[in-house]
Amino acid sequence: MDIYLPIAEMSVNVFLLVGLGTFFGFLAGVFGVGGGFLMTPLLIFIGVPPAVAVGSAAAQLLASATSGAIAQTRRRRVDFKMGWVLIAGGAVGSVIGVALFAWLRRVGQLELVITLAYVLLLGAIGGLMLVESVRAWRRSSRVSAGIVRRQKLHRHSRLHHLPMRMRFQQSRLYISAVPPLAVGAVVGILAAVMGVGGGFIMVPAMIYVIGMPTAVVIGTSLFQIAFVTAITTFLHAYQNQAVDVVLALLLTVGGVVGAQFGSRIVTRLPAEQLRVLLALLVLAVCGKMGLDLVLRPTDLYSLVR
Repeated sequence: MDIYLPIAEMSVNVFLLVGLGTFFGFLAGVFGVGGGFLMTPLLIFIGVPPAVAVGSAAAQLLASATSGAIAQTRRRRVDFKMGWVLIAGGAVGSVIGVALFAWLRRVGQLELVITLAYVLLLGAIGGLMLVESVRAWRRSSRVSAGIVRRQKLHRHSRLHHLPMRMRFQQSRLYISAVPPLAVGAVVGILAAVMGVGGGFIMVPAMIYVIGMPTAVVIGTSLFQIAFVTAITTFLHAYQNQAVDVVLALLLTVGGVVGAQFGSRIVTRLPAEQLRVLLALLVLAVCGKMGLDLVLRPTDLYSLVR
């Protein structure tokens, strides 16, 4: 059953969009990432214009991240003080990113920049995820065999001694607010330009740069993503008219269900193996976008909005 998307100006199968939303919502619940780094490329693959794919993906991420954050709040796994600091940086980044998005659209380079950015970003992230997940898989095997090495979870760096030091009770940290603000700003820019929640960057940064305990990282990440994508969605709708409400609603229907399902079964799944599969999926999408850049297109000329 097809439905017409008024802003994208095309017809798409309803069940395909709901299924995509469910899958990305599941990723949000399991990994603490919004899934936008895969959603936007896949929407482009099915023919949605890049500008509309970015704006509508941000709207869907708002719903799935909010649903996941609520589930994590019930489990008391959200550091709200850290979340608000990240949101402050993300708000600034969103404003900068939306302005950059509008400029690239004006000069006619938006599609090329989005595709190149995704190829580079997905290639780097997918490769790092694959290496890290394979190492984690091996570590879990050594632990099960009784070979365990004691390691510090986190070491303070010079970044933590910068000005504006704050105490974060939930995360058991006393560090400068500058690193969280910087991480939030980068995620805000990515959300605006590429339609991603930024969780695939934020989660590792919160663990290794900020030094937060893993137990509160996913919930705090979703809390920040929910607010930043809300700001980004509003700015894209108001300034760029790039949010297709019908497309976003269909993705949201599946996303809310998928996020709740993912947050419930995350403790029952083999996390290391799942991360390997996710890394391979990211690299596959990267390869498809890279091929689209170098292969001869079917239509040499096309009109895009």
